[in-house]
Amino acid sequence: MSSWRPDILGDGYEQRRIDLGPDPDGEGAIDATLVRRVPRDGEDARGAVLYVHGFSDYFFQTELADFFAERGFAFYALDLRKCGRSLQPSHTAHFVSDLALYDEELERALAVVREETGADVLLAAHSTGGLILPLWLDRRRRASAGRAGGVSGLVLNSPWFDLQGAAYLRSVGTQAIRAVGRVKPTAPVKLAPSDAYGTSLAASHHGEWDFDTAWKPLNGFPVTFGWLRAVRVGHARLHRGLDIGVPALVLRSTRSHFTSRYSEDVDSADAVLDVRQIARWSGCLGGDTRVVPIEGARHDVFLSREEPRSRAYDAVDAWLRHDAALLPDQRELAGG
Repeated sequence: MSSWRPDILGDGYEQRRIDLGPDPDGEGAIDATLVRRVPRDGEDARGAVLYVHGFSDYFFQTELADFFAERGFAFYALDLRKCGRSLQPSHTAHFVSDLALYDEELERALAVVREETGADVLLAAHSTGGLILPLWLDRRRRASAGRAGGVSGLVLNSPWFDLQGAAYLRSVGTQAIRAVGRVKPTAPVKLAPSDAYGTSLAASHHGEWDFDTAWKPLNGFPVTFGWLRAVRVGHARLHRGLDIGVPALVLRSTRSHFTSRYSEDVDSADAVLDVRQIARWSGCLGGDTRVVPIEGARHDVFLSREEPRSRAYDAVDAWLRHDAALLPDQRELAGG
Protein backbone atom coordinates (compact mmCIF):
# COMPACT_ATOMS: atom_id res chain seq x y z
CA MET A 1 0.00 0.00 0.00
CA SER A 2 1.37 3.42 -0.91
CA SER A 3 1.83 6.39 1.41
CA TRP A 4 -0.55 9.35 1.54
CA ARG A 5 -0.10 11.97 -1.19
CA PRO A 6 -2.04 15.04 -2.41
CA ASP A 7 -5.42 14.31 -3.96
CA ILE A 8 -7.08 15.90 -6.98
CA LEU A 9 -9.54 17.66 -4.64
CA GLY A 10 -6.71 19.94 -3.56
CA ASP A 11 -5.74 21.30 -0.17
CA GLY A 12 -7.19 19.32 2.70
CA TYR A 13 -7.49 15.98 0.85
CA GLU A 14 -5.03 13.15 0.39
CA GLN A 15 -5.14 9.78 -1.38
CA ARG A 16 -3.51 6.41 -0.87
CA ARG A 17 -3.36 3.57 -3.36
CA ILE A 18 -4.34 0.05 -2.29
CA ASP A 19 -2.52 -2.43 -4.54
CA LEU A 20 -4.84 -5.33 -5.39
CA GLY A 21 -2.50 -7.21 -7.72
CA PRO A 22 -3.69 -8.95 -10.90
CA ASP A 23 -7.35 -8.52 -11.73
CA PRO A 24 -9.31 -11.77 -11.16
CA ASP A 25 -11.36 -10.72 -14.19
CA GLY A 26 -8.28 -10.58 -16.41
CA GLU A 27 -7.82 -6.87 -17.06
CA GLY A 28 -4.28 -6.47 -15.75
CA ALA A 29 -3.08 -4.82 -12.56
CA ILE A 30 -5.73 -3.19 -10.41
CA ASP A 31 -5.86 -1.05 -7.31
CA ALA A 32 -8.34 0.91 -5.25
CA THR A 33 -7.90 4.45 -3.95
CA LEU A 34 -8.57 5.56 -0.39
CA VAL A 35 -9.16 9.29 0.05
CA ARG A 36 -9.10 11.13 3.34
CA ARG A 37 -10.14 14.60 4.44
CA VAL A 38 -7.26 16.03 6.47
CA PRO A 39 -8.58 17.38 9.81
CA ARG A 40 -8.61 21.18 9.97
CA ASP A 41 -7.14 23.23 12.81
CA GLY A 42 -9.30 22.91 15.89
CA GLU A 43 -11.07 19.74 14.73
CA ASP A 44 -10.92 16.77 17.06
CA ALA A 45 -12.05 13.64 15.23
CA ARG A 46 -13.15 10.92 17.64
CA GLY A 47 -15.09 8.76 15.19
CA ALA A 48 -14.68 7.77 11.53
CA VAL A 49 -16.73 7.49 8.34
CA LEU A 50 -15.91 5.42 5.25
CA TYR A 51 -17.91 6.33 2.13
CA VAL A 52 -18.39 4.24 -1.05
CA HIS A 53 -19.70 5.66 -4.34
CA GLY A 54 -22.12 4.22 -6.89
CA PHE A 55 -21.91 3.27 -10.60
CA SER A 56 -20.49 5.88 -13.00
CA ASP A 57 -19.34 7.77 -9.94
CA TYR A 58 -16.41 8.51 -7.64
CA PHE A 59 -15.85 10.54 -4.48
CA PHE A 60 -15.98 14.32 -4.95
CA GLN A 61 -18.69 15.28 -2.43
CA THR A 62 -16.66 17.48 -0.09
CA GLU A 63 -19.80 18.96 1.48
CA LEU A 64 -20.67 15.48 2.76
CA ALA A 65 -17.17 15.14 4.21
CA ASP A 66 -17.51 18.52 5.95
CA PHE A 67 -20.88 17.51 7.42
CA PHE A 68 -19.41 14.47 9.13
CA ALA A 69 -16.25 16.32 10.20
CA GLU A 70 -18.40 18.91 11.99
CA ARG A 71 -19.85 16.03 14.03
CA GLY A 72 -16.52 14.65 15.15
CA PHE A 73 -15.84 12.10 12.40
CA ALA A 74 -12.63 11.62 10.45
CA PHE A 75 -13.83 11.22 6.86
CA TYR A 76 -12.54 8.69 4.34
CA ALA A 77 -13.87 7.61 0.93
CA LEU A 78 -12.98 4.66 -1.29
CA ASP A 79 -12.83 4.69 -5.08
CA LEU A 80 -13.30 1.00 -5.85
CA ARG A 81 -11.27 -0.95 -8.42
CA LYS A 82 -11.74 0.33 -12.00
CA CYS A 83 -13.67 3.35 -10.72
CA GLY A 84 -12.76 7.02 -10.52
CA ARG A 85 -9.16 7.50 -9.36
CA SER A 86 -8.60 3.75 -9.73
CA LEU A 87 -9.65 3.53 -13.40
CA GLN A 88 -6.89 2.76 -15.91
CA PRO A 89 -7.02 2.80 -19.76
CA SER A 90 -6.89 -1.02 -19.89
CA HIS A 91 -9.94 -1.38 -17.63
CA THR A 92 -13.62 -1.76 -18.45
CA ALA A 93 -15.02 0.96 -16.21
CA HIS A 94 -16.64 -0.42 -13.03
CA PHE A 95 -16.57 -4.01 -14.30
CA VAL A 96 -16.47 -6.91 -11.85
CA SER A 97 -17.89 -10.38 -12.34
CA ASP A 98 -18.83 -10.77 -8.66
CA LEU A 99 -19.63 -8.03 -6.14
CA ALA A 100 -17.84 -10.08 -3.47
CA LEU A 101 -14.55 -9.22 -5.18
CA TYR A 102 -14.87 -5.78 -3.61
CA ASP A 103 -14.48 -7.35 -0.18
CA GLU A 104 -10.69 -7.14 -0.50
CA GLU A 105 -10.43 -3.36 -0.84
CA LEU A 106 -13.27 -2.80 1.62
CA GLU A 107 -11.52 -4.85 4.29
CA ARG A 108 -8.17 -3.20 3.66
CA ALA A 109 -9.65 0.31 3.64
CA LEU A 110 -11.54 -0.43 6.86
CA ALA A 111 -8.31 -1.64 8.47
CA VAL A 112 -6.49 1.58 7.53
CA VAL A 113 -9.29 3.76 8.88
CA ARG A 114 -9.46 1.84 12.16
CA GLU A 115 -5.67 1.87 12.55
CA GLU A 116 -5.43 5.62 11.95
CA THR A 117 -8.42 6.65 14.08
CA GLY A 118 -8.71 3.90 16.70
CA ALA A 119 -12.48 4.11 16.23
CA ASP A 120 -15.32 1.95 15.04
CA VAL A 121 -16.37 3.07 11.56
CA LEU A 122 -19.69 4.42 10.33
CA LEU A 123 -20.15 3.30 6.72
CA ALA A 124 -21.97 5.34 4.08
CA ALA A 125 -22.77 4.47 0.48
CA HIS A 126 -24.70 5.61 -2.57
CA SER A 127 -26.68 3.62 -5.19
CA THR A 128 -24.68 0.52 -6.25
CA GLY A 129 -22.41 1.11 -3.26
CA GLY A 130 -25.59 0.79 -1.22
CA LEU A 131 -25.94 -2.78 -2.47
CA ILE A 132 -22.27 -3.69 -2.19
CA LEU A 133 -21.89 -2.70 1.47
CA PRO A 134 -24.88 -4.61 2.95
CA LEU A 135 -23.80 -7.78 1.13
CA TRP A 136 -20.26 -7.35 2.47
CA LEU A 137 -21.50 -6.68 6.01
CA ASP A 138 -23.70 -9.77 5.93
CA ARG A 139 -20.75 -11.91 4.84
CA ARG A 140 -18.55 -10.37 7.56
CA ARG A 141 -21.17 -10.99 10.26
CA ARG A 142 -21.61 -14.64 9.27
CA ALA A 143 -17.84 -15.18 9.12
CA SER A 144 -17.28 -13.65 12.57
CA ALA A 145 -20.08 -15.35 14.54
CA GLY A 146 -22.35 -12.30 14.44
CA ARG A 147 -19.82 -9.63 15.45
CA ALA A 148 -19.83 -6.26 13.68
CA GLY A 149 -16.01 -6.18 13.53
CA GLY A 150 -15.34 -2.46 13.98
CA VAL A 151 -18.38 -1.16 12.10
CA SER A 152 -20.87 0.97 14.05
CA GLY A 153 -23.63 1.69 11.51
CA LEU A 154 -24.61 2.18 7.88
CA VAL A 155 -26.06 5.17 5.99
CA LEU A 156 -27.47 4.32 2.56
CA ASN A 157 -28.27 7.05 0.04
CA SER A 158 -30.70 5.74 -2.63
CA PRO A 159 -29.37 2.17 -2.54
CA TRP A 160 -29.87 -0.01 -5.62
CA PHE A 161 -32.02 -2.81 -4.24
CA ASP A 162 -33.71 -4.08 -7.43
CA LEU A 163 -33.71 -3.74 -11.21
CA GLN A 164 -35.91 -0.85 -12.28
CA GLY A 165 -38.17 -1.00 -15.32
CA ALA A 166 -40.79 -3.41 -16.63
CA ALA A 167 -41.52 -6.59 -14.65
CA TYR A 168 -40.20 -8.91 -17.39
CA LEU A 169 -36.70 -7.45 -16.88
CA ARG A 170 -36.69 -8.99 -13.41
CA SER A 171 -37.73 -12.44 -14.69
CA VAL A 172 -37.04 -13.44 -18.29
CA GLY A 173 -34.79 -10.43 -18.76
CA THR A 174 -32.66 -11.39 -15.78
CA GLN A 175 -32.25 -14.94 -17.10
CA ALA A 176 -30.98 -13.49 -20.37
CA ILE A 177 -28.60 -11.17 -18.50
CA ARG A 178 -27.18 -14.12 -16.59
CA ALA A 179 -26.73 -16.21 -19.73
CA VAL A 180 -24.99 -13.50 -21.76
CA GLY A 181 -23.01 -12.34 -18.72
CA ARG A 182 -21.38 -15.75 -18.43
CA VAL A 183 -20.11 -15.91 -22.01
CA LYS A 184 -19.67 -12.22 -22.92
CA PRO A 185 -19.11 -10.48 -19.59
CA THR A 186 -17.76 -7.18 -20.94
CA ALA A 187 -20.27 -6.87 -23.79
CA PRO A 188 -22.35 -3.69 -23.36
CA VAL A 189 -26.08 -3.86 -22.72
CA LYS A 190 -28.00 -1.87 -25.32
CA LEU A 191 -29.68 0.95 -23.42
CA ALA A 192 -31.18 4.19 -24.66
CA PRO A 193 -28.70 7.03 -24.06
CA SER A 194 -29.66 9.57 -21.42
CA ASP A 195 -27.79 12.49 -19.89
CA ALA A 196 -30.81 13.84 -17.99
CA TYR A 197 -29.47 13.02 -14.53
CA GLY A 198 -25.86 13.93 -15.27
CA THR A 199 -26.73 17.33 -16.69
CA SER A 200 -29.05 18.01 -13.74
CA LEU A 201 -25.97 17.80 -11.49
CA ALA A 202 -23.21 19.41 -13.54
CA ALA A 203 -22.43 23.07 -12.98
CA SER A 204 -21.63 23.28 -16.69
CA HIS A 205 -25.28 22.47 -17.47
CA HIS A 206 -28.25 22.69 -15.07
CA GLY A 207 -26.66 21.89 -11.71
CA GLU A 208 -24.22 23.24 -9.17
CA TRP A 209 -21.58 20.51 -8.84
CA ASP A 210 -18.12 20.31 -10.38
CA PHE A 211 -16.82 16.83 -11.14
CA ASP A 212 -14.57 15.05 -13.62
CA THR A 213 -16.74 13.75 -16.47
CA ALA A 214 -14.00 11.27 -17.43
CA TRP A 215 -14.85 9.49 -14.17
CA LYS A 216 -18.52 10.47 -13.98
CA PRO A 217 -19.77 10.82 -17.57
CA LEU A 218 -22.93 12.85 -18.01
CA ASN A 219 -24.57 9.91 -19.81
CA GLY A 220 -22.91 7.26 -17.61
CA PHE A 221 -20.49 4.48 -18.50
CA PRO A 222 -21.74 1.55 -20.62
CA VAL A 223 -23.42 -1.16 -18.55
CA THR A 224 -21.86 -4.56 -19.22
CA PHE A 225 -23.67 -7.91 -19.09
CA GLY A 226 -21.18 -9.45 -16.66
CA TRP A 227 -21.41 -6.55 -14.23
CA LEU A 228 -25.21 -6.49 -14.43
CA ARG A 229 -25.25 -10.25 -13.85
CA ALA A 230 -23.21 -9.71 -10.68
CA VAL A 231 -25.65 -7.01 -9.55
CA ARG A 232 -28.66 -9.27 -10.15
CA VAL A 233 -27.02 -12.05 -8.12
CA GLY A 234 -26.55 -9.47 -5.38
CA HIS A 235 -30.18 -8.39 -5.62
CA ALA A 236 -31.33 -11.99 -5.24
CA ARG A 237 -29.18 -12.43 -2.15
CA LEU A 238 -30.56 -9.23 -0.62
CA HIS A 239 -34.14 -10.28 -1.33
CA ARG A 240 -33.63 -13.52 0.59
CA GLY A 241 -32.82 -11.39 3.61
CA LEU A 242 -29.58 -10.15 5.15
CA ASP A 243 -28.44 -9.41 8.67
CA ILE A 244 -25.89 -6.62 8.47
CA GLY A 245 -25.49 -6.56 12.25
CA VAL A 246 -25.55 -2.76 12.72
CA PRO A 247 -28.20 0.02 12.69
CA ALA A 248 -28.98 1.37 9.23
CA LEU A 249 -30.46 4.57 7.84
CA VAL A 250 -31.90 4.52 4.30
CA LEU A 251 -32.52 7.83 2.51
CA ARG A 252 -34.44 8.07 -0.75
CA SER A 253 -36.53 10.48 -2.78
CA THR A 254 -40.32 10.33 -2.56
CA ARG A 255 -40.78 9.75 -6.29
CA SER A 256 -39.04 8.62 -9.46
CA HIS A 257 -39.06 10.35 -12.84
CA PHE A 258 -37.46 8.50 -15.75
CA THR A 259 -36.63 10.47 -18.89
CA SER A 260 -33.86 10.68 -21.47
CA ARG A 261 -33.88 14.49 -21.63
CA TYR A 262 -33.44 17.00 -18.87
CA SER A 263 -36.43 18.86 -17.47
CA GLU A 264 -36.98 20.53 -14.10
CA ASP A 265 -38.75 17.35 -12.91
CA VAL A 266 -35.36 15.66 -12.86
CA ASP A 267 -34.24 18.10 -10.15
CA SER A 268 -36.86 16.91 -7.66
CA ALA A 269 -37.05 13.16 -8.24
CA ASP A 270 -34.90 10.04 -8.55
CA ALA A 271 -34.15 9.84 -12.28
CA VAL A 272 -32.15 6.60 -11.93
CA LEU A 273 -33.88 4.16 -9.55
CA ASP A 274 -37.45 3.23 -8.64
CA VAL A 275 -37.96 4.56 -5.13
CA ARG A 276 -40.80 2.07 -4.55
CA GLN A 277 -38.27 -0.74 -4.83
CA ILE A 278 -36.00 0.94 -2.29
CA ALA A 279 -38.96 1.18 0.09
CA ARG A 280 -39.95 -2.44 -0.54
CA TRP A 281 -36.58 -4.06 0.03
CA SER A 282 -35.11 -1.92 2.83
CA GLY A 283 -36.53 -4.35 5.38
CA CYS A 284 -34.19 -7.02 4.01
CA LEU A 285 -31.20 -5.43 5.75
CA GLY A 286 -32.32 -7.01 9.01
CA GLY A 287 -32.59 -5.57 12.49
CA ASP A 288 -32.64 -1.85 13.19
CA THR A 289 -33.38 -0.03 9.93
CA ARG A 290 -34.90 3.44 9.56
CA VAL A 291 -36.13 4.65 6.16
CA VAL A 292 -36.57 8.39 5.55
CA PRO A 293 -38.12 9.62 2.28
CA ILE A 294 -36.84 13.08 1.29
CA GLU A 295 -39.35 15.18 -0.63
CA GLY A 296 -37.79 16.74 -3.72
CA ALA A 297 -34.53 14.76 -3.56
CA ARG A 298 -32.51 13.68 -6.55
CA HIS A 299 -31.05 10.18 -6.96
CA ASP A 300 -28.05 11.25 -4.89
CA VAL A 301 -29.91 12.95 -2.06
CA PHE A 302 -26.72 14.78 -1.02
CA LEU A 303 -26.49 16.33 -4.50
CA SER A 304 -30.09 17.55 -4.40
CA ARG A 305 -31.10 21.19 -4.44
CA GLU A 306 -30.46 23.08 -1.23
CA GLU A 307 -33.78 22.53 0.56
CA PRO A 308 -34.10 18.73 0.15
CA ARG A 309 -30.36 18.36 0.67
CA SER A 310 -30.69 20.18 3.99
CA ARG A 311 -33.53 17.86 5.00
CA ALA A 312 -31.38 14.86 4.15
CA TYR A 313 -28.56 16.11 6.35
CA ASP A 314 -31.07 16.82 9.13
CA ALA A 315 -32.29 13.21 8.85
CA VAL A 316 -28.76 11.88 9.25
CA ASP A 317 -28.13 14.21 12.17
CA ALA A 318 -31.32 13.11 13.93
CA TRP A 319 -30.49 9.44 13.39
CA LEU A 320 -26.99 9.88 14.78
CA ARG A 321 -28.28 11.73 17.84
CA HIS A 322 -30.91 9.05 18.44
CA ASP A 323 -28.28 6.34 18.93
CA ALA A 324 -25.59 7.31 21.42
CA ALA A 325 -23.30 4.57 20.06
CA LEU A 326 -23.08 6.28 16.66
CA LEU A 327 -21.91 9.77 17.58
CA PRO A 328 -18.30 10.24 18.74
CA ASP A 329 -19.46 12.51 21.59
CA GLN A 330 -23.22 12.47 22.07
CA ARG A 331 -23.27 14.73 25.11
CA GLU A 332 -21.24 17.54 23.52
CA LEU A 333 -23.31 17.55 20.31
CA ALA A 334 -26.60 17.42 22.16
CA GLY A 335 -25.62 20.62 23.89
CA GLY A 336 -24.39 22.31 20.72
